[in-house]
Amino acid sequence: MREQVAQRIRGLDTLRALAIVLVLMSHYTAFVSQRPNFGWLGDVGWAGVDLFFVLSGYLIGNQICGAIARGEVFSFKIFFARRLLRTLPNYYVVLAVYFLLPQLLNGSSVAPLWRFLTFTQNFGLQYGQTFTHSWSLCIEEQFYLILPVLAWLIAGRRHALAGAWLLLLGAIAAGMAMRGYAALDMGRNSFSQELYYSSFARFDELLPGVALALIKNFHGRFYARLLNWGNTLLVAGAGLAGLMLYLLSSEAVEQPWVTTLGFSVLAMAFGLLTCSALSPRSLLNKLPVPGAASLALWSYAVYLAHKPIFMLLAPPMRSHQISADTLLNIALVFAAGIGGGWLLYRLVESPFMRLRERWYPVRRAEPSFAQQGLQGV
Repeated sequence: MREQVAQRIRGLDTLRALAIVLVLMSHYTAFVSQRPNFGWLGDVGWAGVDLFFVLSGYLIGNQICGAIARGEVFSFKIFFARRLLRTLPNYYVVLAVYFLLPQLLNGSSVAPLWRFLTFTQNFGLQYGQTFTHSWSLCIEEQFYLILPVLAWLIAGRRHALAGAWLLLLGAIAAGMAMRGYAALDMGRNSFSQELYYSSFARFDELLPGVALALIKNFHGRFYARLLNWGNTLLVAGAGLAGLMLYLLSSEAVEQPWVTTLGFSVLAMAFGLLTCSALSPRSLLNKLPVPGAASLALWSYAVYLAHKPIFMLLAPPMRSHQISADTLLNIALVFAAGIGGGWLLYRLVESPFMRLRERWYPVRRAEPSFAQQGLQGV
């Protein structure tokens, strides 16, 4: 664990901590207080998930692109085993809680168990159903399955790097086209459940992170120049994100062009912030945020655990007329959600992470994955 902490990047931890705090605020206002306790930030707290998408796209994309750039053998077995040992234990524990406490945690309806076990419950998911915050995990797990296969298919081909960029940009355009079609022909906006939970309408938000991984590993000189502009990237990313969040939280969200472009441009803004977080010159790296590293480390477990905890606490707070609006009670509920995530991290995630390092350690292999094509560009 010490080695993992030593390798962490402060800027990325700051963004990860920001993402989970935004989600906590969003779910507190929706499921506990049902009041705008955090003002505009609570209204746009859903965007924490979008930030997680971009960070995941970069982190997984960097693992794959880095292996290709170094010309290493890419083991699908090790990649998928490491991913599953990272994501499944926490998820299945929380899933078991939902199914063991149906009277307390079930929503308006529940998908069949096999859908949850296979990460396909986001298809046809509706607001108010059981374990709805698992929708984002579905999209990420589907992404983990598809990206390495596509990379393997492209890597050894001629003009592979150009092909990778064309495929990536085409996929972003396809995500926009999906939302644009829904907006024009079906009258749906970005937050209709058919679009908000849909893999086809949201997958493109992972791709700015993959694009950053491509730049880092195959356009080294350009990447180095980008890192020199860390604070400029921070201001540009924050400004663009603020603009898109304003549009997505206003009446403009009913406009087809906002539905078409909104999530994609927001993800690009978060991509700029992610690039800034990688720059040693950026304030994201220079200014320490107390607790951000720990919260980032626990963020996956906190994401899974906090919502059922919030839902368990809300009814007794209402029945005993305990105010959900005071700073103390907000802090206590947040502490319970984070504490539950910490317990999940310590009791479930950490042991499986140790097993992962024992069974499937990261090894540098003999070159063979992509001696040509992407490698060495």
